Amino acid sequence: MTRLTLLLPILLLALLVGNPAFTADFLKGYAAYKSGDYATALREFRPLAEQGNAGAQNNLGVMYEKGQGVYQNDKTALKWYRLAAEQGDAGAQYNLGWMYRRGRGVSQNYKTAVEWYRFAAEQGVADAQTSLGVMYGKGRGVPQDYVRAHMWYNLAASQGDKDATENRDIVAKKMSPVDISKAQDLARDCVQRNYKSC
Repeated sequence: MTRLTLLLPILLLALLVGNPAFTADFLKGYAAYKSGDYATALREFRPLAEQGNAGAQNNLGVMYEKGQGVYQNDKTALKWYRLAAEQGDAGAQYNLGWMYRRGRGVSQNYKTAVEWYRFAAEQGVADAQTSLGVMYGKGRGVPQDYVRAHMWYNLAASQGDKDATENRDIVAKKMSPVDISKAQDLARDCVQRNYKSC
């Protein structure tokens, strides 16, 4: 799943109950982006982003990160991701975590990456949950913890993330049956809490 379309259904709902002009412009920008017409996407997203629309801000971040219709610029991508992420946009939170993890446009910082991944994971973003599994499995930004890694992989796998399924099975080979059971219990508890405080 591409990071631009991570939360399209949620964004569409938010836009539909908001300003109809914003909705039409956003949808026009999104359609243009999907068809590869990045100039039109940029023309539609930029004014919305400048007016504080988190979805448009995230999408501009993607365009700057990938150099689609603009010169590739990680620092500008980071700026747009941060603006959207601070408004609670889960896709932008994931993208910001990814930038910190990779050191793109910012000094690499695993701890900060984990923080942003966690915000997105708590909103149910499977890619962020998988990324947290990786961070716990490798001890990047957090102490290495196979139980937590398994838990996060399991949560993402339950949403159909194939990488999470494979990684969960790999980490399970390093765990005792008791630890696997504990990780499964943590995952069930996390789902019951709607991914909060996991």
